[in-house]
Amino acid sequence: MKVYSPSQILAERGPRAQAMGNLYHTHHLLPNQCSSLVVQTTDAPLPQVWSMVRCFDRPQSYKRFVRGCTLRRGKGGVGSVREVNIVSGLPAEISLERLDKLDDDLHVMRFTVIGGDHRLANYHSTLTLHEDEEDGVRKTVVMESYVVDVPGGNSAGETCYFANTIIGFNLKALAAVTETMALKANIPSGF
Repeated sequence: MKVYSPSQILAERGPRAQAMGNLYHTHHLLPNQCSSLVVQTTDAPLPQVWSMVRCFDRPQSYKRFVRGCTLRRGKGGVGSVREVNIVSGLPAEISLERLDKLDDDLHVMRFTVIGGDHRLANYHSTLTLHEDEEDGVRKTVVMESYVVDVPGGNSAGETCYFANTIIGFNLKALAAVTETMALKANIPSGF
């Protein structure tokens, strides 16, 4: 099982993605940690995609493995803590997550997992959005990277494979939901 580093993934994505990656998705790892980056392109306009992503209290609007969410502290801004209820079938039921950064101008969101009944200790996520062109058509590029401790009994590759799979499903669902919203709002592809 091969897991590619963020720099390897960004090398294929062009200068705009590389710039975003250098700014927000370059992480310093401890020896017991791993990191990766998942990238998803969508035809929906950036403001529409950001409106879904930035709602810290409603991850279930596009994250299919989330059954529900309750804010435990705050009102959805930086410092807020949410309790995320995970759907059955995954090796967890609850994740406690703190919002560390929410920048509506630069379209950057960071959160840290601070508790729960899962094995993702010291999980830090960074999610960014930017517009780019693909074949002459404007697109929204969503990039999510993370750093996490490798649990005992697992390899870095296994840990990244698991996290990348969940993030990949979430970002594909985000693209599907926002593209459907754009179609219903009659926003043309390539906006």
